[in-house]
Amino acid sequence: MKTQVAIIGAGPSGLLLGQLLQRQGIDNVILERRSGEYVLGRIRAGVLEQGMVDLLREAGVEERMEREGIRHDGFELAFDNRRVRVDLKGLTGGKTVMIYGQTEVTRDLMRSREAAGATTIYEADDVQPHDLDTERPYVTFVKNGETQRLDCDYVAGCDGYHGVSRRTIPADRIQTFERVYPFGWLGILCDTPPVADELIYASHARGFALCSMRSATRSRYYVQVGADEKVEEWSDARFWDELKARLPDDVAAQLITGASIEKSIAPLRSFVVEPMQYGRLFLVGDAAHIVPPTGAKGLNLAASDVNTLYRMLLKVYREGRDDLIARYSEICLRRIWKAERFSWWMTTHLHHFPEAEAFERRIRQAELDYITGSPAGLATIAENYVGLPYESI
Repeated sequence: MKTQVAIIGAGPSGLLLGQLLQRQGIDNVILERRSGEYVLGRIRAGVLEQGMVDLLREAGVEERMEREGIRHDGFELAFDNRRVRVDLKGLTGGKTVMIYGQTEVTRDLMRSREAAGATTIYEADDVQPHDLDTERPYVTFVKNGETQRLDCDYVAGCDGYHGVSRRTIPADRIQTFERVYPFGWLGILCDTPPVADELIYASHARGFALCSMRSATRSRYYVQVGADEKVEEWSDARFWDELKARLPDDVAAQLITGASIEKSIAPLRSFVVEPMQYGRLFLVGDAAHIVPPTGAKGLNLAASDVNTLYRMLLKVYREGRDDLIARYSEICLRRIWKAERFSWWMTTHLHHFPEAEAFERRIRQAELDYITGSPAGLATIAENYVGLPYESI
């Protein structure tokens, strides 16, 4: 088999890259070790930055998002039993975010790829990139017990934190930066109306809480829990009691509870590798970086990586600009570290750290009080939340 770009991973970043390239006549093949049904079964983020919304429009998969997504002009920070609204639209010159689940983004991209007749090979076992530091890389994989070879010009590693792409790079060629937080998020999905029209990020002495949604009738809620806690320890009743205790009184009084249809605990970490490329392999999304979900940056950072790689490959194939390829990591990392900083800031100032000294806790309180009382501070939060601009290629 031959293609121009081999894409490892059929999550939203791999599918989005494939969709954008396909629309420009650049051939690509996606290899995914799981089934399509498994990929769609993942419950993930649902806050899309302005830049990602625009990129989905460019990819031609915006129709259902525009119809079913919920555009948000702001969100709220809650602490000291009060609420402060961050006016995203007003503070950023009209930029907003879209509430539209990652599962739905993935579904839209899958359908469009299938309709275009583009090749996605699911349940591809033992995917292995080869000769990445040469001009003739290739990828091998096993399908139905038979080893196959895919020759290509470039390889995009969109296979996540646990994927093979990053592990293929020699250890002495990359550097890892990481912070693991001493807590996780217990999240539930339920078919109840959201407690508010916009997201509420709540900081409380008992821990962080988040009120989110997927639609007008489906809600997503989170509470901070210890890193060693188990889902089985949390009944629905215990979750709702804890969530109410962490919300401002007026919000808690309006909360409509119900049976959970999904419940899970996600650990929190900050993680970046440098560089994000090795020869003709490019790491995209979670393969290269992880952010705690507090800043709603994970999926959006993957989209900005896709944007950078897509525009570079366009110039490679249309203008012969092979020189641009060497700048992929440099350009991506500038935006990634700024998003890492924002996610770290949101996590640090909204969560309860059990080992924090009294002085540190007071400083965090003062920081929240100051920045939410300052127009400049609110503008800083807003411009980071809607997403920093993509760098021109």
